[in-house]
Amino acid sequence: MHSAQPNRLAPEWQVWAALLIVYVVWGSTYLAIRVVDETMPPLLAAGARHVSAGVIIFALLMVTKGPRALRLSRAEWLGAAFVGLALLLGGNGLVMLGERDVPSGLAALIIAVVPLFVVVLRRVFGERVASGTYVGVFGGFVGMAVLIVPHGISGETNVLAMLMLVGASFSWAIGTFFSKRLTLPRDPLASTGAQMLVGGIGLAVVGTLAGEWGLVQVDHFSTDSVLALLYLIVFGSVIAYTAYTWVLQHASVSRVSTYAYVNPVVAIVLGAAILNETVDIWIVVGAVIIVIAVALVIRAEANRAPTEEIIEAEAG
Repeated sequence: MHSAQPNRLAPEWQVWAALLIVYVVWGSTYLAIRVVDETMPPLLAAGARHVSAGVIIFALLMVTKGPRALRLSRAEWLGAAFVGLALLLGGNGLVMLGERDVPSGLAALIIAVVPLFVVVLRRVFGERVASGTYVGVFGGFVGMAVLIVPHGISGETNVLAMLMLVGASFSWAIGTFFSKRLTLPRDPLASTGAQMLVGGIGLAVVGTLAGEWGLVQVDHFSTDSVLALLYLIVFGSVIAYTAYTWVLQHASVSRVSTYAYVNPVVAIVLGAAILNETVDIWIVVGAVIIVIAVALVIRAEANRAPTEEIIEAEAG
């Protein structure tokens, strides 16, 4: 979805400001999701988040670039629909469901393997992969096993919920992989807005079919859940993604990709500090393995043309 070459003339402080937004905000979305799940139906809440964000982005485009920015072809809408459903319905929807029973820090670590799944998809579809990448992929899946198996065996964490998060990672990887192979709107924000609208509507439809409207009790929505949802809409979906698309145009992909292994650390720290989530030895070991593995993959792929594919790992 992002193909512009970095503009090295951007002031360094602006680049770091945008990166800091991506680091902190995207790392904090897992905490916000956990809070939303406390009193709101997960799929309908996610649908409201993304439809709202899509409308805001389209409104901004209308104001800044005029109606022509919203005139998308049928092929562009179909491409955006596929990617949006994979990223948001499959990816974010399963995160919303999984985080009902999985601590936010652990969820973020499982989602961190998205770049590794993308590498697997590239190999399955016949693309050449740097030899050093395989070490990182193997290590990453070992790290994921370290996170899931001990917590599942002990009964401390719901195995099905953790598997939902693995499914979310894979679905996000599918959306990322095919986003480079489908016709999408040239304007990154128009593409994002279209994906959010379609993905958000998909989440609302599935939430309706799952009977979540019966769980909508506005009087029972906590203030924290409402504020967390607003935070996800404004900061997680609109501001952070705008910062992400901007920094991709003003810094090297390898530099931007550092967020893929900073976000889980931020999520773990916030989860422990705010929600008193337990950080045991298995989470620490798994976190170290996964962060190193993702760093190895990003480094090994840094000089390859389709590098952008391995860094879109935010499913929160």
